[in-house]
Amino acid sequence: MQILKAAGLVLLASVPANAQIVAQPSAGTYQRAVAAGYKAALYCSGIFNAGRTPAQIDADELAGIYPEYATIVPTLTASVDRGLQSVSVTFDPQLPPRRAAWTSGRGCVTLPIGSTAPSGRKLTAAPSITAADSRRWPQGDAGIAPHPTAALTGAVGKAFGTTYGVGTKTVGVIVVKDGEVLAEQYGHGFGPFVSNRTWSVGKSIAGTLIGLSNASALKAPAAVPQWKTGDPRRAITLDNLLRMGSGLHSDTAGNRTDAIYFGGTTVDEQAVSWPLEALPGKRFRYANTDILLAVYATRQAIGEARYRALPGTLFGQLGMTHTVAETDWHGNYILSSQVWSTARDLARLGLFWSQDGVWQSKRLLPAGWMRIMTTPSGPQPASGPGYGATMWLFGPKQGLPEGSFAAQGNRGQYVMVIPSRHLVVVRRGEDPGAARFAIARFAADVAAALP
Repeated sequence: MQILKAAGLVLLASVPANAQIVAQPSAGTYQRAVAAGYKAALYCSGIFNAGRTPAQIDADELAGIYPEYATIVPTLTASVDRGLQSVSVTFDPQLPPRRAAWTSGRGCVTLPIGSTAPSGRKLTAAPSITAADSRRWPQGDAGIAPHPTAALTGAVGKAFGTTYGVGTKTVGVIVVKDGEVLAEQYGHGFGPFVSNRTWSVGKSIAGTLIGLSNASALKAPAAVPQWKTGDPRRAITLDNLLRMGSGLHSDTAGNRTDAIYFGGTTVDEQAVSWPLEALPGKRFRYANTDILLAVYATRQAIGEARYRALPGTLFGQLGMTHTVAETDWHGNYILSSQVWSTARDLARLGLFWSQDGVWQSKRLLPAGWMRIMTTPSGPQPASGPGYGATMWLFGPKQGLPEGSFAAQGNRGQYVMVIPSRHLVVVRRGEDPGAARFAIARFAADVAAALP
């Protein structure tokens, strides 16, 4: 890798510089643009949110990504400007590089294709990424001193091998029982204060935030202003969206939203545009768009000031000081995926869920909201765990106690809650490609290792 430095600018090239903008025959300009946005977004968030190095990001976050981008991303030059707190990635000689820009407390925003360097940004100093919170656990980091039994040590250690999935890459595990951290272990380059992307764990965070701010609108039509009178999509409720029952079309399984995540397209440009292909509430189809629309509708319902403050309100009260929710360039939170958090912060969140939305003896979520999130209603997945309102539902069929539930996301992100055992198991991963981590089996083995 070539590293070039000039006036605070770092250029990172994986191949010779004069080869960076030669298009591969199989990749069109748009595909290269999205690939460049992928690299800009992951570099920006990894460096400025998490304190990771470009080499670490290449080896973990950008390893085993979607195949249509996997061969392109290593050929692209990333320029990291620590003064402007931004990353740019060149992809075409006729167009400006793709850009992602970081702001303290907001994380990184990916700018649209063709955008020039952001101007007029008020730069703020980055907070200390490695700083521990002096308050006692769970509000802070003081008092965490795990003394796992040999059985628990063995169970957690197996998560870092191949026991639960060939090719998987575990980067962090925390086990919390009765509110106490019993085990904590990290992979190379990670630690208690190193965040990575939650991917779809963000959906369960979205469900939690909507409970905090817009619970009364659950059964009402989603407040999407683009759906005018006469539009059949006006029948879609907030509950339909949280349960993946909108009936909206999507062109890929899981409704991949690469244009929003990496292409610089905004939620209010793309997510609102899909047509119906099933009656609302009659079909389960896992879709990023449903959660993006639920959060977008909440923005319309609660007003801009409350919306802007919403993630920080939850994270602040739970002591999730190393967690940030990112937005598109129109200011829409991308809570289907784009949250950066640590294993400890997600353990706090899992503990909050296990306590029915009560924290430090104070009720934050409305009474009954966790039951809504963890109760199946309407159409369900054809196989595997069930689905509530942004939570996956586990039980004896998966080898776990009845009432177990989890937030889970791409590349092996899991927050498993087993209420009957007062147990929270967090597993963070950077699983490449088709590798899959057997979270139910791992959680069952952890539970079996406990008294």
